[in-house]
Order: sequence, then C-alpha cells, then structure tokens
Amino acid sequence: MGRVLSVVVLVSLVAQGCRQRVPDERFVRAGSDIFLTPDTEVIAGRVPPRATLAGLLRGHRLRDDVVEAMVLATRAAFDPRQLRADRPYRLERTIDGLLRWFEYEIDADRLLRIVNRANGTAPPSLDAEVRPIDKTREVLTLGGAIDHEASSLFAAMDRIGERPELSIALADIFAGEVDFNSDLQPGDSFRLVIETYSRDGQFAGYGAILAAEFTNAGRRLRAVRFTPPGDKPAYYDEQGRSLRRFFLKSPLKFVPVPQVTSRFSRRRLHPIDRIYKAHFGVDYRAPEGAAVVAVAGGVVSFAGMSGASGRMVRIRHASGYESSYLHLSSIARGLQAGSHVEQNEQIGRVGSTGAATAPHLDFRLRRNGAFVNPLRVQINQPPGEPVAAEHQALFASVRDQMLARIGAPILPPVVAASLR
Repeated sequence: MGRVLSVVVLVSLVAQGCRQRVPDERFVRAGSDIFLTPDTEVIAGRVPPRATLAGLLRGHRLRDDVVEAMVLATRAAFDPRQLRADRPYRLERTIDGLLRWFEYEIDADRLLRIVNRANGTAPPSLDAEVRPIDKTREVLTLGGAIDHEASSLFAAMDRIGERPELSIALADIFAGEVDFNSDLQPGDSFRLVIETYSRDGQFAGYGAILAAEFTNAGRRLRAVRFTPPGDKPAYYDEQGRSLRRFFLKSPLKFVPVPQVTSRFSRRRLHPIDRIYKAHFGVDYRAPEGAAVVAVAGGVVSFAGMSGASGRMVRIRHASGYESSYLHLSSIARGLQAGSHVEQNEQIGRVGSTGAATAPHLDFRLRRNGAFVNPLRVQINQPPGEPVAAEHQALFASVRDQMLARIGAPILPPVVAASLR
C-alpha cells in the first residue's frame, strides 16, 4: 500500500512539473529575460496588380469595419482608385485586426498616411493626409563626353553612373538647338549642375537641372534655369534669351538609335515604286514604338489612317505652319481632330503602316500650304524671347552663380555614385 501511495505521489509531482514547464502564451522566457508576445505586427509590401485599397487591406486580415473606415477616410485626401501596382506600402495592425497606421507611397514625392487616433482600439478614429516624403537634397556638378565607345548621350551618361532620365532631361533643354538623334559626334561633351535627392541614404531621384553646358561640333551651348518673378521656371542662354524655340529640332523623343535615312528632296528614288519622285519630308529611322512628339504647340487637324501615309497625325501651328507625322504604329489615346497639343507632347509611336519598308517616321512641314524643308526651317529659327528688362539684374545674379558651378571640379563617377 505504501509503495502504491509513493508511486501516485511521484506521478502527481511529475505531472505538476510538466505543467509548470509549459510557457504561458503571453510570454516566452529566455535566460533571465521575459519577452512579451507582441500584440501588433508591421507589414511591408508592394501593391499587387489590379489591387484595390479595400482588397489590399482585407488581405492583411484587417476587420471589415476598419477597412470601410479607412477607405472613407482616404477619400478626403486621396482617390483610392489611383492606387498603383508595385508602389510600396507599410501598415501596423493588432492581432485582432485593428489598425495603428498605414502608409502608401503615391509617387517619389508624396506619401498617404492614415493614423488611428484611438491607438489601435475599436471603434477606429482615423486621420488621413497626403504629406511630402522627407528627402535630403544635394547639388552636384557632373560631366561626360561623346566618343566612339559612348556614341550616344545615353551611353555617355551611363558611363558616368547616371540614369537614362537624366539624359532625356538634358536633351529636352537643348531640343531647339541640337537634334540628339542625328547631330552628335565624337568630341562632343556636356557638363551640368543637377539637384539630387536621397532618402534614408538611398538615391531617391533627380531634381531640376540648374545649369547645363553642351559642346556640339565645337559650338558651346549654355543654359541656366531661371524663374522670373510671378512666372514659371524656364531655361535661358547667357544673354538671357529663352532656349525654347518655335520648333523642336526633332519630332522623336530622343531615341538611342539615331539616323536620318532620307532628306527633303525634289527628286528621290522611291524605295517601293522604284521611280524618282519628290520627297517632301525627312525620314527618321527609329525602333518600332519609339515616342513621337509635336514639334510645336497647335491644334490637331487630322488623326487616323491615310492611305500610303499609313497612320498619320497633322497639326496646325501659328504663322501658317502645319506639321505631319506619317507611318505611325499608334496614335496617342484620345488624340483626334480638334485636340490641342503642347510642344514636346507625345502624339504617337513610330511604326511602318502604309507604304513603308521598315519602321521609321516620315516628318513633313508646310507653310501656307507649301511644303518646306523641316531641317532648314529648324536651323534658321531666331533666338527665343529674352528675360524681361526689369528682371535682368536678378537673372545675371543667378546666371553667374550657376556658371561658376558649371566650371567647378567634377566629382569622379565612383564618388558621385556613392552620394546617390
């Protein structure tokens, strides 16, 4: 009997010991420290394709009433239908599906933030706002050159560690002076003063080009960004004349495969008909789908299919000019007769519709109904409007500061890249 009682007592003590060694769900013991199980979790991700704000939030097990309140609060600050795939977001939720906060990066500059004033308790009391993303601004002086190894501005910019969008921005500044699709040659060079932004030590994008210098075939062009009081920023040369011209030098949005394959001619051997006939335009060879832009602002007079011209857009401009863009693969959505377009606005894409042997753009220009040579008209454009007399002193001050920066030593590519 005594032995049986001893066994029962021993089993009971062992069982109690086992129960004592099972950790409480509310904490975990590690050595002498006790770590409480967190009652919230932070989730980070990117918006999946075709997601809605409500669907995104429900996918993270937020309560339905919380999701509805978040969508309602968001509408006061941001249209939730503008949610875009692959944009980053973060949120903190409680284990029972309530919200602490939610952040969604609308773009590189703006952040949607929703905060629960009730600190994650029910019912939710939400504030939504769009705020600027905090960034660190730096101003750098950069430079590069065109040569046989880097024969395009894209390649030259890539060689110094910069991104394609900076090439496009630089080309846009001098678009009235240089055709970056055909005018570049070895020995050309560039320098620029550029704003760059970083976030948490990582490159977050380019700001404005504050000043630029481009040497093309021995000709030095300079540009300074200046904002006349009460007006918009624009680029001016050293004398304060606007670099904006009536016509761009090229209707192509700066493609990296530059070549003029056929020029304006009264007698040219037609590549398909094999007879000599007039060619009243300039043919640009370019990749299928390359962007085509309006060389000047105006009103669309035609947009559609036009026989051998293929898919075509015609635009009426001031001073009796009309430009035509032939053989397009597509026309910009919503563009039609009567549409107003701005200079450098995309109107279509390069193609080979109509009578064409390969993808290219046939660009034509008329004045008062008669065809004129586009290249000659573009070369002979007068200088742009100058800075107003009352702002010349302010412009001169900005110009001198920026041109001094243009002449400053250029950071080596490795050092410049480390700052981005």
